[in-house]
Amino acid sequence: MRSLLLTLALTFSGFVSFSQTQGISYTAVGRGVATTFVTDYHTLGINSSALGWGNEYGKRTTMGTTEFNLGFYSDSLDADKLKSLYSAIRNQIRDKDEEPADWQTQQQNARDYLESGIAIDASYNWMGMSYYNEKLGGIAFNIGEHYNWYSKLSQQTSSLIFEGRLSDYFDQLTIVVGTDTSVIANDPNLSEDTLAAAIAGTISVPLPLGEITNGSKIKFTWNRHYNLGYGRKLFGDDSTFAIYGGIGGRFIQSMAMMDLQSDENGIRAYSSISPSYDIDYGAIANFNPSTFTGSGVIPKPVGTGFGVDFSASARIGNFLTVSAAVNNIGSVTYTRNVYRVKDSLVGSLDLAGLSDANVTNSVEQLLQDGGILVLEGEEKFKVNNAANFRLGGDVNLWKKVRIGVDIVAPFDRDNPGSLANAVYSFGGEVRPVKWLSLSAGYFGGGIYAHNVPVGINFILGGGTYEFGISSRDALTFFLENSNSISTAFGFARVRF
Repeated sequence: MRSLLLTLALTFSGFVSFSQTQGISYTAVGRGVATTFVTDYHTLGINSSALGWGNEYGKRTTMGTTEFNLGFYSDSLDADKLKSLYSAIRNQIRDKDEEPADWQTQQQNARDYLESGIAIDASYNWMGMSYYNEKLGGIAFNIGEHYNWYSKLSQQTSSLIFEGRLSDYFDQLTIVVGTDTSVIANDPNLSEDTLAAAIAGTISVPLPLGEITNGSKIKFTWNRHYNLGYGRKLFGDDSTFAIYGGIGGRFIQSMAMMDLQSDENGIRAYSSISPSYDIDYGAIANFNPSTFTGSGVIPKPVGTGFGVDFSASARIGNFLTVSAAVNNIGSVTYTRNVYRVKDSLVGSLDLAGLSDANVTNSVEQLLQDGGILVLEGEEKFKVNNAANFRLGGDVNLWKKVRIGVDIVAPFDRDNPGSLANAVYSFGGEVRPVKWLSLSAGYFGGGIYAHNVPVGINFILGGGTYEFGISSRDALTFFLENSNSISTAFGFARVRF
């Protein structure tokens, strides 16, 4: 299973960052705050009204490409275990062969992911451009990829995904040695040779899928956004008090979506995955009205939709800015490879467990022919976007120090790609010299523990060219029990 976005990001980076609330703005990642700090095409999806005051360098046009951030975060796994997850994904993308996981490794992976919230978020800017003048205001455009994963697994779900047919859920194993087939009791003391000969696990009294998966959640999207935004001053004077308004929108192409949630009310799951993932649905695909097998170098979209943004800002001179925005109101309709789950009894499984820590491969374990889920084809399925509300402000001190706060909250945290809960942050930047910006901050809330972002950005030629690097959590470098690993990077932004 491959992701073009993950391929790009992992190719460029040795580590990763998590930045659901900063979009593609690598400069904002280091501050932890974005709503009133972003300018030009970085405002898209965050605060389009900021297009109305241009940038601090007096440049009318900004262009950029090759900006990305990629992040892994867990509420219970430490940085070392997240690095194992990252390494497994990177090796798979690079087609690097790994030794098959032994039984103990599969058991340990199952235990690690038991009730562990895992979040992966990535953004990549293919290209962005903005233009500003005082009469027109500002207009911006960009094309970007967005990949979001969140999973939290129940004990039995984690066991079935990582241990497969050898899961302790099954009380019997079918063993093939040479030409002899036999059924034996599943016992934790079985030898490695016996386990390697197992071809299927069965249970004498099967349990309903909804009961097995109770407490599990997987929310996954991979979308391409074609963004357009406009902002301008509505009234007032820049030197005293002014109000700005902004509007934005995007056309969305989705390459993948999975929305699984299981609780006391049962299991509910829908998926729509591009053929580039090479999922074999088996005979059920012949009866699915939305079956799609198109292929190509660029993954084919399986859904399309739209999102709109509205924002407003108030500025008091060059001292105080306050902004509010609602972003990505809309939906995506999936019309290709759409499946929903049927709650059924789980009596047997012949799939092997995952060979490494790559929990994103659970999509295949769940959906493929002979997998954990029993599926039914659907003609289409509509998913609301991961819309959010933002409120932020900043104070500009002595023209060299700028500090601010942000609150970002989801409209509906159950939508794939949404924040789990509201995220709050504060931070800022210091300009010791004109060509250097140092940033730091703090953020928490959502599923996140205490995080301390840091960043450095170089501004050359009076703002003509800039590049920099930042980390979503500096604590990763100092604490063994940190819950994230991070970096974000941009090196191709020019203004003229």
